Amino acid sequence: MSLRKIIFDIETRNTFQEAGSSDPKDLDISVVCAYDSGTDTYTSYLVETLKDFWPLIEQADMLVTFNGNHFDIPLLNKYYSGDLSKIKSLDLLAEVRASLGRRIKLDSIAEATLGLNKIAHGLEAIAWWKAGEIDKIIKYCMEDVRITKEIYEYALKNKHLKYPDGSTIKDIKLDTRNWETKEETTMNFTLPF
Repeated sequence: MSLRKIIFDIETRNTFQEAGSSDPKDLDISVVCAYDSGTDTYTSYLVETLKDFWPLIEQADMLVTFNGNHFDIPLLNKYYSGDLSKIKSLDLLAEVRASLGRRIKLDSIAEATLGLNKIAHGLEAIAWWKAGEIDKIIKYCMEDVRITKEIYEYALKNKHLKYPDGSTIKDIKLDTRNWETKEETTMNFTLPF
Protein backbone atom coordinates (compact mmCIF):
# COMPACT_ATOMS: atom_id res chain seq x y z
CA MET A 1 0.00 0.00 0.00
CA SER A 2 1.47 3.32 -0.98
CA LEU A 3 1.61 6.33 1.28
CA ARG A 4 -1.13 8.91 1.24
CA LYS A 5 0.71 11.98 0.03
CA ILE A 6 -0.50 15.55 0.19
CA ILE A 7 1.48 17.61 -2.31
CA PHE A 8 0.94 21.29 -1.72
CA ASP A 9 2.10 24.80 -2.49
CA ILE A 10 1.38 28.21 -0.96
CA GLU A 11 1.11 31.67 -2.47
CA THR A 12 1.39 34.76 -0.29
CA ARG A 13 -0.25 38.16 -0.15
CA ASN A 14 3.03 39.98 0.45
CA THR A 15 6.79 39.86 -0.10
CA PHE A 16 9.57 39.51 2.46
CA GLN A 17 10.46 43.14 1.73
CA GLU A 18 6.89 44.26 2.52
CA ALA A 19 6.90 42.15 5.69
CA GLY A 20 10.25 43.63 6.72
CA SER A 21 11.53 40.14 7.48
CA SER A 22 13.14 37.08 5.92
CA ASP A 23 11.08 34.72 8.10
CA PRO A 24 8.29 32.93 6.18
CA LYS A 25 6.07 33.13 9.30
CA ASP A 26 5.92 36.91 8.82
CA LEU A 27 4.19 36.55 5.45
CA ASP A 28 0.44 36.13 4.90
CA ILE A 29 -1.11 33.30 2.87
CA SER A 30 -3.36 34.11 -0.06
CA VAL A 31 -3.93 30.58 -1.42
CA VAL A 32 -2.97 26.98 -0.61
CA CYS A 33 -3.40 24.38 -3.36
CA ALA A 34 -3.04 20.66 -2.77
CA TYR A 35 -3.09 17.27 -4.44
CA ASP A 36 -4.32 14.28 -2.41
CA SER A 37 -2.93 10.95 -3.66
CA GLY A 38 -5.57 9.13 -1.59
CA THR A 39 -8.43 10.53 -3.63
CA ASP A 40 -6.50 11.67 -6.76
CA THR A 41 -8.00 15.15 -6.39
CA TYR A 42 -6.77 18.73 -6.45
CA THR A 43 -8.21 21.35 -4.09
CA SER A 44 -7.57 24.99 -3.22
CA TYR A 45 -8.06 26.97 -0.03
CA LEU A 46 -8.12 30.63 0.88
CA VAL A 47 -7.15 31.66 4.42
CA GLU A 48 -10.85 31.76 5.30
CA THR A 49 -11.26 28.10 4.32
CA LEU A 50 -8.03 26.65 5.77
CA LYS A 51 -10.17 24.89 8.39
CA ASP A 52 -11.24 22.61 5.52
CA PHE A 53 -7.60 21.85 4.66
CA TRP A 54 -6.57 20.64 8.13
CA PRO A 55 -8.53 17.34 8.05
CA LEU A 56 -6.95 16.55 4.67
CA ILE A 57 -3.40 17.29 5.80
CA GLU A 58 -3.92 15.38 9.06
CA GLN A 59 -4.71 12.22 7.05
CA ALA A 60 -1.39 12.44 5.18
CA ASP A 61 1.35 9.90 5.62
CA MET A 62 3.69 12.39 3.97
CA LEU A 63 3.75 16.01 2.81
CA VAL A 64 5.51 16.64 -0.51
CA THR A 65 6.68 20.14 -1.39
CA PHE A 66 9.32 22.11 -3.24
CA ASN A 67 11.07 24.25 -0.58
CA GLY A 68 8.35 23.33 1.91
CA ASN A 69 10.56 22.56 4.90
CA HIS A 70 12.01 26.07 4.77
CA PHE A 71 8.98 28.01 3.50
CA ASP A 72 5.56 26.38 3.14
CA ILE A 73 5.41 24.31 6.34
CA PRO A 74 6.68 27.04 8.73
CA LEU A 75 4.26 29.53 7.13
CA LEU A 76 1.32 27.11 7.27
CA ASN A 77 2.12 26.31 10.90
CA LYS A 78 1.38 29.95 11.72
CA TYR A 79 -2.28 29.22 10.90
CA TYR A 80 -2.47 25.69 12.36
CA SER A 81 -3.13 24.81 15.99
CA GLY A 82 -0.86 21.75 15.89
CA ASP A 83 2.62 21.25 14.46
CA LEU A 84 2.79 20.20 10.81
CA SER A 85 6.53 19.49 11.12
CA LYS A 86 5.52 16.29 12.97
CA ILE A 87 4.22 14.80 9.69
CA LYS A 88 6.82 13.12 7.44
CA SER A 89 7.91 15.67 4.86
CA LEU A 90 9.70 15.27 1.58
CA ASP A 91 11.05 18.59 0.34
CA LEU A 92 12.20 18.06 -3.24
CA LEU A 93 14.39 21.18 -3.16
CA ALA A 94 16.15 19.88 -0.04
CA GLU A 95 16.72 16.53 -1.79
CA VAL A 96 18.18 18.31 -4.84
CA ARG A 97 20.39 20.50 -2.67
CA ALA A 98 21.64 17.49 -0.67
CA SER A 99 22.64 15.72 -3.90
CA LEU A 100 23.92 18.65 -5.95
CA GLY A 101 25.18 20.99 -3.24
CA ARG A 102 23.09 23.92 -4.47
CA ARG A 103 19.54 25.02 -5.11
CA ILE A 104 17.90 24.71 -8.52
CA LYS A 105 14.64 26.49 -9.39
CA LEU A 106 11.49 24.41 -9.80
CA ASP A 107 11.04 25.89 -13.27
CA SER A 108 14.54 24.78 -14.36
CA ILE A 109 14.01 21.23 -13.08
CA ALA A 110 10.51 21.03 -14.63
CA GLU A 111 11.75 22.18 -18.01
CA ALA A 112 14.79 19.85 -18.09
CA THR A 113 12.98 16.83 -16.59
CA LEU A 114 9.43 17.08 -17.94
CA GLY A 115 9.57 19.66 -20.72
CA LEU A 116 7.18 21.84 -18.70
CA ASN A 117 7.42 25.44 -17.57
CA LYS A 118 5.78 27.23 -14.69
CA ILE A 119 3.03 29.56 -15.90
CA ALA A 120 4.03 32.50 -13.66
CA HIS A 121 6.08 33.35 -10.58
CA GLY A 122 5.38 34.30 -6.98
CA LEU A 123 5.68 38.06 -7.46
CA GLU A 124 2.97 37.91 -10.13
CA ALA A 125 0.73 36.02 -7.67
CA ILE A 126 1.20 38.82 -5.11
CA ALA A 127 0.27 41.41 -7.73
CA TRP A 128 -2.82 39.35 -8.62
CA TRP A 129 -3.78 39.26 -4.93
CA LYS A 130 -3.58 43.04 -4.72
CA ALA A 131 -5.69 43.30 -7.89
CA GLY A 132 -8.27 40.86 -6.52
CA GLU A 133 -7.53 38.29 -9.23
CA ILE A 134 -7.84 35.22 -7.00
CA ASP A 135 -8.68 32.83 -9.87
CA LYS A 136 -5.30 33.59 -11.50
CA ILE A 137 -3.48 32.82 -8.23
CA ILE A 138 -5.35 29.52 -7.83
CA LYS A 139 -4.59 28.49 -11.43
CA TYR A 140 -0.89 29.31 -10.99
CA CYS A 141 -0.60 27.62 -7.58
CA MET A 142 -2.48 24.54 -8.82
CA GLU A 143 -0.10 24.25 -11.79
CA ASP A 144 2.91 24.38 -9.42
CA VAL A 145 1.35 21.55 -7.39
CA ARG A 146 0.85 19.50 -10.57
CA ILE A 147 4.48 20.10 -11.62
CA THR A 148 5.72 19.17 -8.11
CA LYS A 149 3.63 15.96 -8.25
CA GLU A 150 5.03 15.02 -11.66
CA ILE A 151 8.60 15.76 -10.57
CA TYR A 152 8.12 13.63 -7.45
CA GLU A 153 6.74 10.73 -9.49
CA TYR A 154 9.52 11.03 -12.07
CA ALA A 155 12.24 11.06 -9.38
CA LEU A 156 10.68 8.10 -7.55
CA LYS A 157 10.61 6.04 -10.75
CA ASN A 158 13.95 7.13 -12.26
CA LYS A 159 16.05 7.91 -9.12
CA HIS A 160 17.08 11.26 -10.60
CA LEU A 161 15.85 14.60 -11.87
CA LYS A 162 17.37 16.76 -14.61
CA TYR A 163 18.59 20.34 -14.65
CA PRO A 164 20.18 22.65 -17.22
CA ASP A 165 23.89 23.39 -16.80
CA GLY A 166 24.69 25.87 -19.52
CA SER A 167 23.65 24.20 -22.76
CA THR A 168 23.87 20.70 -21.24
CA ILE A 169 21.16 18.80 -19.38
CA LYS A 170 22.58 16.96 -16.37
CA ASP A 171 21.15 14.45 -13.92
CA ILE A 172 20.67 15.03 -10.21
CA LYS A 173 21.01 11.57 -8.63
CA LEU A 174 18.54 11.05 -5.78
CA ASP A 175 18.32 8.38 -3.10
CA THR A 176 14.60 7.61 -3.11
CA ARG A 177 14.74 4.39 -1.03
CA ASN A 178 12.96 5.86 2.00
CA TRP A 179 10.62 8.21 0.18
CA GLU A 180 7.69 5.81 0.34
CA THR A 181 8.47 4.42 3.81
CA LYS A 182 5.73 5.10 6.33
CA GLU A 183 6.76 6.81 9.55
CA GLU A 184 4.73 6.90 12.72
CA THR A 185 3.88 10.47 13.61
CA THR A 186 3.31 12.09 16.96
CA MET A 187 0.72 14.36 15.43
CA ASN A 188 -1.58 16.44 17.60
CA PHE A 189 -4.73 16.63 15.54
CA THR A 190 -7.37 19.30 15.31
CA LEU A 191 -9.94 16.64 14.39
CA PRO A 192 -12.29 15.55 17.16
CA PHE A 193 -12.28 11.78 17.79
